[in-house]
Amino acid sequence: MGRVCGKTYNCEKELTLAVIGGKWKMLVLWHLGKEGTKRFSELKALMPGITQRMLVNQLRELEEDLIIHRKVYPVVPPKVEYSLTELGKSLMPILDAMYEWGKNYMETVAKDHVSSNEPMK
Repeated sequence: MGRVCGKTYNCEKELTLAVIGGKWKMLVLWHLGKEGTKRFSELKALMPGITQRMLVNQLRELEEDLIIHRKVYPVVPPKVEYSLTELGKSLMPILDAMYEWGKNYMETVAKDHVSSNEPMK
């Protein structure tokens, strides 16, 4: 496929996963896409398992990839808000589809598990 931002990708799917992949990025995008602009502390509260350092890193990467916008207000104490860019908003149909797939998969696996009475793997 080629190079984007100094990195080489073999196909568009690999590039997409590099931008939104990982445990936390999709959750950040989901909350910003469904609930709108959030402050750092609000995002942290929505994801209890994430460390402050990891959230900072994920937000920086999403900002570098032009998926989120970081707005800093010139006040004391500092106020910073995060929102989706137009590119970020364009990911929401993909995240919606992933949500629906996961929901259907969970229901199917749970139903099959109950009917077969086998342990889930």
